Amino acid sequence: MSDQHVTTDDSWVPDTCTLPTAERPLRLAEFDQFFRDTVRGADRLSAQHLRLQLDSAEQVEETARDLTARESSCCSFFTFDIARPDLNSLTLDVRVPAAHVDVLDALAERATSVRVRR
Repeated sequence: MSDQHVTTDDSWVPDTCTLPTAERPLRLAEFDQFFRDTVRGADRLSAQHLRLQLDSAEQVEETARDLTARESSCCSFFTFDIARPDLNSLTLDVRVPAAHVDVLDALAERATSVRVRR
């Protein structure tokens, strides 16, 4: 993990999250590291839909699939779609129902603010 400061404030995590409270800071740190290392851009396509442009390396896709699968298992309201439109691009679409737009807002903020601190 990098020596950059990692914020572990999980106050935006919804009550529906089933990840044990003690594990939440570790998951947030994983997401922060993922965002810092792989996100190349972010587009808010709608209130309920965020698209992240990722580094296109194969190991990035593997990491994204692992991390999003684990996140879906504890926060089932997330829908994650990973696509490779061509050999040089990789996207991660994140969707939430209207009741969880605030969670997507916080995720988008983390993805862009951590990326900027690289």
